[in-house]
Amino acid sequence: MQMSRTLTKVRVESSDLAIGMYVCELDRPWLESPFLIQGFYLKDIDDIDTVRKVCKHVYIDKIVEQKKLTHSLPGARSAILASKTLVAPEGSKATARLSREAVDSLQARAAQSEQSIEDFFPDRKLCRYTDIVDWRGEIRAARRAIKYLNDFIVQFMTMSTKSSRLDLRHNEKAVGPMVESVVRNPDACLWWATMKPAADTIHDSALRASVYAAVLGRQLGLPEDDLYKLAIGGLLFDVGKLRLDTGILYADRKLTAPEMELMQSHVEVGLELLQRSGLRDPEIIDFISHHHERLDGSGYPQQLRGDEIPAFGRIAGLVDCYNAMTSNRGYASEKSPAEAITQLYQLKGVHFHNQLIEEFIHAIGTYPVGAMVELSSGEVAIVVAQSRARRLRPVIMLLRDGNRNPVPGGRYIELEHSTHLADGRKLDIVRNLAPDACGIDAAAIRLTA
Repeated sequence: MQMSRTLTKVRVESSDLAIGMYVCELDRPWLESPFLIQGFYLKDIDDIDTVRKVCKHVYIDKIVEQKKLTHSLPGARSAILASKTLVAPEGSKATARLSREAVDSLQARAAQSEQSIEDFFPDRKLCRYTDIVDWRGEIRAARRAIKYLNDFIVQFMTMSTKSSRLDLRHNEKAVGPMVESVVRNPDACLWWATMKPAADTIHDSALRASVYAAVLGRQLGLPEDDLYKLAIGGLLFDVGKLRLDTGILYADRKLTAPEMELMQSHVEVGLELLQRSGLRDPEIIDFISHHHERLDGSGYPQQLRGDEIPAFGRIAGLVDCYNAMTSNRGYASEKSPAEAITQLYQLKGVHFHNQLIEEFIHAIGTYPVGAMVELSSGEVAIVVAQSRARRLRPVIMLLRDGNRNPVPGGRYIELEHSTHLADGRKLDIVRNLAPDACGIDAAAIRLTA
């Protein structure tokens, strides 16, 4: 006899939906919706967008935990049976249906998937990290860790331009405090690495790549030893650029074909230099060798495709791409963190594996640390930490009031708990802003515990 259980239903506004939620009830009868299956998971941002086009709010089952999310369970898109135009929240009850053959085809395609994260690492036992301290409790330790790593990178890179062999003995020690901080809570390290005043492009890029790689590894549940390898890979993977002519490296124009060929040679040049200096770890070598390979074969130097790219190389490519998007590269203006996330999402299944991008978005947030945002109140804020439970409602620091006047000293708001204004209106993030919005020097902002 099958035992039944009572659902723990919680109403959630469509604007607050997050990946991993299980939708058990809609804001209307199921028969008046385009969904055939009564109950489905939100597996990715496309699923969330699908529900938002249909419902103003839904009910989620709190008992069904995210760890039970698998590709064999239905998501919103595989549950839907509708015409090309979805039913809007205030739309008609009449909904066109696809044929059974079309439904079967749609669900069969949805059930097919590329390698899962577990398949990426068949020899690893993945774990689930939890925050040991909150972001406030990690601010000071993270700041020390980032400064220590940054100082090491500056010294290491400076010495690397003067020698035919690199001293790799202290890399693990250099990334250690940062990795330990990321394990405890990644938000503080993300803040200090992202908001550090700009200096040398190569140095800053190595610092951020090291942090992003460790943070993504934590999200994937990799063992701590692997987080060290990822952090070292991020530190080293562009070391070959130190051998390039500075006129090419720092060009503020589109490179010529011969110049681009020289630029792309930094992968082989860097790898040869590192291996000559004693680098032997195969995962770190994979990270460095393949950080410009892409899922569709459009990368370099080997034009590898899909699962031909080793797991650490896939991580490296994603980290490097996001890092480049959010950096000022002279020939291309930097994107805001949220803009970069949106562009990365458009590359799902093209340049990067679907699930890897979703995990990266989980790791750094839909509104990443350092993102400048406008609130429904008209106020301007910057994201300082994530809410693990409600990804679309991070912790923010107010910088400008509704009239765009400075807010003295900043004021923290946990949007997860502060959901409404004093007059009863909903308090939401309504749009992303440029990094320099309202003349704000984001690099001058300092967190306080």
